[in-house]
Amino acid sequence: MTNDGSSNGQHRAGLAASLAGRAAYGNGRPAGLMSVPQGSTALAAKDFKSDQEVRWCPGCGDYAILAAVQGFLPELGVPRENIVFISGIGCSSRFPYYVETYGMHSIHGRAPAIATGLAVTRPDLAVFVVTGDGDALSIGGNHLIHALRRNINLTILLFNNRIYGLTKGQYSPTSELGKITKSTPMGSLDQPFNPVSLALGAEATFVARTIDSDRKHLTEVLRAAVAHRGASFVEIYQNCNIFNDNAFEVLKSPTTRDDYLIRLEHGQPITFGKNREKGVRWTASGTLEVCSGDDPSVVVHDAHHPDPTLAFALSRLAQPDLAMTPIGIFRDVDRPVYEDMLADQIEQAVARQGRGDLAALLASGDTWTIR
Repeated sequence: MTNDGSSNGQHRAGLAASLAGRAAYGNGRPAGLMSVPQGSTALAAKDFKSDQEVRWCPGCGDYAILAAVQGFLPELGVPRENIVFISGIGCSSRFPYYVETYGMHSIHGRAPAIATGLAVTRPDLAVFVVTGDGDALSIGGNHLIHALRRNINLTILLFNNRIYGLTKGQYSPTSELGKITKSTPMGSLDQPFNPVSLALGAEATFVARTIDSDRKHLTEVLRAAVAHRGASFVEIYQNCNIFNDNAFEVLKSPTTRDDYLIRLEHGQPITFGKNREKGVRWTASGTLEVCSGDDPSVVVHDAHHPDPTLAFALSRLAQPDLAMTPIGIFRDVDRPVYEDMLADQIEQAVARQGRGDLAALLASGDTWTIR
């Protein structure tokens, strides 16, 4: 099976089939948008381009991600006023300026917290979080994991370039061990975070990984993430051509990508290589290892299994040199959404005690008059 022909085609067909089987809800709209109104006017990609000058460095991978997002947003059929992008601080966090929707360029690491409040109070909005490896996994680490464990209905896009770009090239929480940067001239001593493993450990119900330069794959993963109801986490490998150029080149180059990338397809055997000659199987110790592609014990990917064991094991496959790096949807499962449970609690409380009177509550009990 050749690389650019049937191999990639089957992968994309698998993603599309997974999306079609999971996205329908009620009137056929994606479950993730069930409470968001549908627009009456058809929109195009140009309608999601703002009048702001894009201030990323020429050649930055963020341009490709922006184009992919602007290209797929019209498919949602959602009015622009019902779409919101919340970001923190960093190169990626300039994203809200460039999309013609509502948005907020907020404070460092706090985008998930702000987005949580918005999603809970405004279920009629499709809420996106755009963040980077530094913003999300350093100062914002706690906010990220709590948004994921609560299963807030958010689509979180983490641009991972393994470097601090805005502050000019310091190592980040995802920089590889031994990385030499301006802030680590003798090499980083920090063990890097694996964002997919972290998200799975926080019990995220949708976890995926994609690459900035693979427009079709990126778009398909974004569609599936928005279709999911609950916390969707998408790690996007993104090239910083100024401070960490070619960090993911082996996953992009036609001469190496087939041997380095493992494209996950729900319901399909996990195989890779130019001719699918390599596969993945369980070991006696409960980890995954590479085997022959025609080995009968090759694992069949199940993104919808309620237990995250397989998804987590897949997230640990990637080597420091990026060999055996899985991309695609690791996990896509259903779990009660925080906003829905909160609305139920409020409804029950009102049914028992009435709507209440805030002014009366503030004036009740012991009070003092200051003269």
